Amino acid sequence: MDDLNLGVAEFSLFGSILTIGAMIGAVGSGKIADYAGRRVAMGFSEVFCILGWLAITFSKVAWSLYVGRLLVGCGIGLLSYVVPVYIAEITPKNLRGGFTTVHQFMSCCGMSLTYLIGAFSNWRILALVGTIPCLLQLLSLPFIPDSPRWLAKVGRLKESDSALQRLRGKNADVYQEATEIRDYTETLQRQKEASIIGLFQLKYLKSLTVGVGLMILQQFGGINGIVFYANSIFTSAGFSDSIGTIAMVAVKFPMTTLGVLLMDKSGRRPLLLVSALGTCLGCFLAALSFFMQDLHKLKGVSPILVLVGVLVYVGSFSIGMGPIPWIIMSEIFPINVKGSAGSFVTLVSWLCSWIVSYAFNFLMSWSSVGTFIVFSSICGLTVLFVAKLVPETKGRTLEEIQASLNPYSTKTAVEFNA
Repeated sequence: MDDLNLGVAEFSLFGSILTIGAMIGAVGSGKIADYAGRRVAMGFSEVFCILGWLAITFSKVAWSLYVGRLLVGCGIGLLSYVVPVYIAEITPKNLRGGFTTVHQFMSCCGMSLTYLIGAFSNWRILALVGTIPCLLQLLSLPFIPDSPRWLAKVGRLKESDSALQRLRGKNADVYQEATEIRDYTETLQRQKEASIIGLFQLKYLKSLTVGVGLMILQQFGGINGIVFYANSIFTSAGFSDSIGTIAMVAVKFPMTTLGVLLMDKSGRRPLLLVSALGTCLGCFLAALSFFMQDLHKLKGVSPILVLVGVLVYVGSFSIGMGPIPWIIMSEIFPINVKGSAGSFVTLVSWLCSWIVSYAFNFLMSWSSVGTFIVFSSICGLTVLFVAKLVPETKGRTLEEIQASLNPYSTKTAVEFNA
């Protein structure tokens, strides 16, 4: 803001335009991943990110900042769909949740490292550092196998079997798993490839409701507003922004680690319920802090209370509401609609993210108490949504999950539910 003389509206645009880019990336993510493959889609995303970070690094005027941030957003929109899907498609059912959560864990590591580097360095240096992991992934992509399920979908059955053998180990018996993938894929080949409009059919209703609902509740719970503008929250509460940021990193890292360890032990639903309750409590504590501040009571306590509230929120979000909606999104859609469904769900997620990140500063100007009460209420609604609608997917193959949620035929549903 100081270097380029940005006002509040320009600063909010810079913060939120990433999510607009992510929406653009999300629209094409499913089609690219379906037609070119999961690896190629990841490669595209890294090229967008590298170009975006370089544009930010060398910006002299606001518009080049916006272009850079938009390009990074496009890359993130692609990645946020294709990485969980790729991981879900290559891992065994008993480890799938943990492996998919590792993606969120590594995102947490990257975010934490970004906060720490940003506390001690210039923003241009920080943007340049952002190119390093992008380059590392781009260079490593030729050395990883493509998804066996995608290879089977496009008719490359020998390559599918070979990729599965490579993933499970040269001495592993993959016959049963390969046969299941092949049979289920052949069943789905008889189904028409669904467009986004074609998703709105009764047979996909439950999957779509769960996938879209979780993404809406995840974002409207306030995560991107709180994370993007954590410094502003701590400052407005009268707390040191650097101490608050470091404390937030210190909580996020171990809680994400705990989520990884528990994902395939406790299951998705229990972690989601605990996480949603925690985020509800965290927002309520932050609202209470700002309420006391408005009444000019307990001035020494209210800054600590907002710190505790934000830490409870971030820690609770990291253990469940952060990673699990993406895991479930990668599990519940059959492969003939996964591209369209994934694009749509990811688009909804980033649209909601943009709304929250753009509106957050204006909401805080309206009422800090009201902002966190709204977030707390939505987190409370999430508890009810999970309890009533979200299925447990732990320990089930992707084919079993998808057949139970989307009965393409009585025969397929009976086979896999048995």
